[in-house]
Amino acid sequence: MKIDPAALEATIREVVAAMLPAQPEPIVGDGVFADMNAAVEAAAAAQREYLTHSMTDRRRYVAAIREAMLTPEHLDYMAEEAVAQSGMGDAGHKYLKNKIAAEGTPGVEDLITEAWSGDDGLTTIEYSPYGVIGAITPTTNPTETITCNSIGMIAAGNAVVFSPHPRVAKLSCWQVRTLNRALRAVGAPDNLITTVAAPSLENTNAMMAHPLVNMLVATGGPGIVKAVLSSGKKAIGAGAGNPPVVVDATADIEHAAKCIVDGASFDNNLPCTAEKEIIAVDAIADMLKFCMIKHGAYEATGDQITALERIVVDGDKPRTEWVGKPAAKILEANGVTPPPGVRVIVCEASAEHPFVVHELMMPILGLVRVPDVDAAIDLAVKLEHGNRHTAIMHSLDVRKLTRMGKLIQTTIFVKNGPSFNGLGIGGEGYPTFTIAGPTGEGLTSARSFTRRRRCVLVGDLNVR
Repeated sequence: MKIDPAALEATIREVVAAMLPAQPEPIVGDGVFADMNAAVEAAAAAQREYLTHSMTDRRRYVAAIREAMLTPEHLDYMAEEAVAQSGMGDAGHKYLKNKIAAEGTPGVEDLITEAWSGDDGLTTIEYSPYGVIGAITPTTNPTETITCNSIGMIAAGNAVVFSPHPRVAKLSCWQVRTLNRALRAVGAPDNLITTVAAPSLENTNAMMAHPLVNMLVATGGPGIVKAVLSSGKKAIGAGAGNPPVVVDATADIEHAAKCIVDGASFDNNLPCTAEKEIIAVDAIADMLKFCMIKHGAYEATGDQITALERIVVDGDKPRTEWVGKPAAKILEANGVTPPPGVRVIVCEASAEHPFVVHELMMPILGLVRVPDVDAAIDLAVKLEHGNRHTAIMHSLDVRKLTRMGKLIQTTIFVKNGPSFNGLGIGGEGYPTFTIAGPTGEGLTSARSFTRRRRCVLVGDLNVR
């Protein structure tokens, strides 16, 4: 019997298709669209209507976003699903990050009018919206970034189109729908916040090129930041970091050790603000390691370090499958039985070692010994790579703290605390998960997403 190859291929395709699980249709509606063009056009229409709404309205809409994101079941869902869908991080820490993003991100109160008056009248400086903002969000902080950007961008009078990471598409679409329903319930225009059902690189490129998108905000790695800066549009880039932590001989070593373990293990080291390498003055390095082990670190030595490098690093890049994984799982993969409560792996290394030079986003810290604090500061500046993101120092010498702060020029500089204090978690100041080092806005807030406009009334309203 002669078999027709085309018929055979068709039969095989039918059999394979029957074996595969049915793929659900993309869920659209409540701000989620099938294609990027529709998402942008809907946001633009919403923003035009939004221009007619009052500042009181804006405050009400921001309050609705906060309330929706602070619902206990929503906090639980976002934390657990972010870990499940991305395969990274710690649900307890994500719960905390989502909560502080919803509670503490500045709203309309951030838009403070400046004014001058004199013989020639009254001039005010007002913060006005850009219009439609295209926002690219990362897989490391998917829900936190959408929450803080939504609050800041809506408070500033904009609409926002999100382009989330495909790995967390289901969660991101759920969040956009939830936010739109909450906004609609308090009278906001539909589609102030939009996204696409199937995020992709193609959709991101379409968003960046769309003529109705007036501003781009990218939270992610150097590649995506470079792309938005090359777009020809106003862009805010929140890029990568490689935060060094310096410990000198004057530091409270016990406190420093606990802070480093707490900061480096936070969300399994996913935040770009987290301690990524330690530079310790030789005189206190052994005591620092001893105290870190007391507080949940495991010291890898000798062949363990070589084996660990083979597992988690591929050339000059971290292996994606280990990003944001717990220290215990990494140790198990390295053939080590993890001690109870282990949170961080520390290992002595040279200043050229991959665990020191590269941002791994894993709870693995290379420790470099240096002879004195000035050498430590100089090496920290080198290892930060000019990202101008975050640095940490433990010292009681104000002059050396000042020297490091001036030389390293990072957006966040935490002194004598864990890195997350710089995000407003246990430290003073408001939180954000869009930290614009490359473009200089720093910890973004509502005013970061506005244009400064001068309004001049000539000859009147000077009543002095």
